[in-house]
Amino acid sequence: MAGAVTVPDSAQRVAVVGGGPGGLYAAALLKRLDPARSVTVWERNAPDDTFGFGVVLSDETLGGIEHADPVVYAALQRHFVHWDDIDIVHAGTRQTSGGHGFAALGRKRLLQILHDRCRELGVDLRFRSEAPDVDRLAAGHDLVVAADGVHSTTRDTYSHVFCPHVATHRCRYIWLAADFAFDAFRFEIAETEHGVMQLHGYPYSRPSPDHHPSTRPSGPQNQSGASTVIVEMREEVWRAAGFDELDEQESVARCAKIFADALGGRPLRSNKSAWTTFRTVVNEHWSHGNVVLLGDAAHTAHFSIGSGTKLAVEDALALAACLTEQPDVASALAAYEAERKPVVASTQRAARASLEWFENIGLYLDQPPRQFAFNLLTRSRRVTHDNLRLRDASFTEAVERDFGCPPGTPPMFTPFRLRGLTLRNRVVVSPMDMYSATDGVPGDFHLVHLGARALGGAGLVMTEMVCVSPEGRITPGCAGLYTGQQAEAWKRVVRFVHTQAPGTAIGVQLGHSGRKGSTRLMWEGMDEPLEEGNWPLVAASPIPYRPDSQTPRELTRSQLTDIREQFTSAAWRAARAGFDLLELHCAHGYLLSGFLSPLTNHRTDAYGGSLERRLRFPLEVFDAVRAVWPAERPMTVRISATDWAEGGTSAEDAVDIARAFAEHGADAIDVSTGQVVADERPEFGRSYQTPYADRIRHATGRPVIAVGAISSWDDVNSLILAGRTDLCALARPHLYDPHWTLHAAAEQGYDGPGAVWPAPYRAGSRRPQTGRTDAPKPRLTLGG
Repeated sequence: MAGAVTVPDSAQRVAVVGGGPGGLYAAALLKRLDPARSVTVWERNAPDDTFGFGVVLSDETLGGIEHADPVVYAALQRHFVHWDDIDIVHAGTRQTSGGHGFAALGRKRLLQILHDRCRELGVDLRFRSEAPDVDRLAAGHDLVVAADGVHSTTRDTYSHVFCPHVATHRCRYIWLAADFAFDAFRFEIAETEHGVMQLHGYPYSRPSPDHHPSTRPSGPQNQSGASTVIVEMREEVWRAAGFDELDEQESVARCAKIFADALGGRPLRSNKSAWTTFRTVVNEHWSHGNVVLLGDAAHTAHFSIGSGTKLAVEDALALAACLTEQPDVASALAAYEAERKPVVASTQRAARASLEWFENIGLYLDQPPRQFAFNLLTRSRRVTHDNLRLRDASFTEAVERDFGCPPGTPPMFTPFRLRGLTLRNRVVVSPMDMYSATDGVPGDFHLVHLGARALGGAGLVMTEMVCVSPEGRITPGCAGLYTGQQAEAWKRVVRFVHTQAPGTAIGVQLGHSGRKGSTRLMWEGMDEPLEEGNWPLVAASPIPYRPDSQTPRELTRSQLTDIREQFTSAAWRAARAGFDLLELHCAHGYLLSGFLSPLTNHRTDAYGGSLERRLRFPLEVFDAVRAVWPAERPMTVRISATDWAEGGTSAEDAVDIARAFAEHGADAIDVSTGQVVADERPEFGRSYQTPYADRIRHATGRPVIAVGAISSWDDVNSLILAGRTDLCALARPHLYDPHWTLHAAAEQGYDGPGAVWPAPYRAGSRRPQTGRTDAPKPRLTLGG
């Protein structure tokens, strides 16, 4: 074969387990790259058996297919259905957003194309055949590609090596089809007497020749083609509606009746369709010897972002490339895993955000129609405010108008009011421990640090956690508010902010380290005990933070009273210093957080046990502080909405905790997560903590501050406009750029009251030029 690639002899005999798109495409690619290879595919089903109806592939995936195998690409192109619009139908209204660019075709057609290509290349396809035992395959082949799906037998056989983690989620869903083509990707929400149900629908077969896609019909769909229809609802809704007692055809008929408007009264059809619960599969390792996982066997991502087939095809492309580029199978499989795991992890984070959004869709039903649609479109965090503006500017501008953005004003630069304080924009400089105080006294460093961030345009600048006693410090470098000298030093900082950065508010965060105190400065060893000069620790229960940490003493009733008074004394000093807002730190495993979590509170008295009793002391402190804090000034509470550890604070607990503080007068809840126990397993990622803030906001009706890897102004605009948060707190971006907010305004072309440049800095309010911009435009080069 012309252009064939020479590859190591060690990859000449290949077995593929599973004849889905990923396995077939891997087989075709491997055979095309080296015709001398022996490639065999085992598939237990018949060639025309398929489950599901249409599949969606992205432009990126299609580009990879075109480059790797133009024959397959050309065949796909002949059958793809393309569309740009997404329709969101809820409460009798339809919102349409364009510019999204989807392509889909029938799964059966995709398999036929891949079957034909495999046969043309000489791949041995064995249908209605169970693959031999994987150990036998591994012994008789140079490479075994396990593409045997979400219920992979191969993965189960070597589970001790692959270390799979399988999470089952809260919704039931069923794959169906309709014999007409929707004219857009359609999300339809049905509020039934049993609960919320949703339909996901998209066309996958080409409409009839006389159909004109540019003309939208008066009805909900066109009279031709075919569409995938997925019906989804929470488990409890599914049971309440009686679906658990219906057979396949009864379920299909019931779904068609519920979504009759979307279907135009037409029926749905099934293909051995069954209600199932989505399972997210994650494997710590993807290969074992010469056996490698591919597609759903290695990973799954929720159908709401249309990624299953896409990921499997991309796996096949990467695996074939690595086998070509690397000197042997072991190196190739290591390279394949290193290349694909970060990509898949990113997709799975987006898929999980989308999945959880639909699980909790009931929280958003009261949103205005366009905001609800914007929220749905940006649910996975892959589509953002700026991205959606590029796709459909008119839709995005309409959402902004509904939200109350003045013309030309990004959402992040709209004002927000908390009690008697109006913030000029939605950006908060998050509390960040600086470990630079002397005997608890903030010095010139704090003046410059906080002053610079205040000059940088944020609506609210927060201090680090300011400790209420010497014993309540985390490190010897932590700032305090337990002496008059400390209060005077803080007054100096506050005065600078109010006089030199008028319009910027400054808040103080009060806290007590609890069992996480008496440690070294962060850069000398975070959470590591002091080598000398230790002070005794106290906590809800005598449980050390780490095995090498000091064991705290369990607080007695009288000590609880003393600590409560320390908080009120600090709050009184903070009020005298002129702070605009006070935040009570009940997160990250510090003293008050230690009372809230069942992992750190093992008390048997009135302050331990049930959540209500674990809340008792933090609420007592809150009430005492609120009583001395000026009535017109707002007070917030930071909580850890999850401990990221089994048996810790749950999402439901977090809502109850937030609601309790709100009932006691908290003006907003600052929603963070984790750092409660040392063996936590956070699910890091962009904006990874915001779903907790989102849930608390909608469940309690109280304003929230979202925090956690929010790194761009686009993220801030997206979260604010979608109604997932009211304020966004950013930490590291403000260390990287003290003028982050002003630069965000400049980059968006915004000049208004939400971002005011200090008079001495106005000359720098435009990005400096970095090179010539007046060079001649390129022209044709004329040959001699």
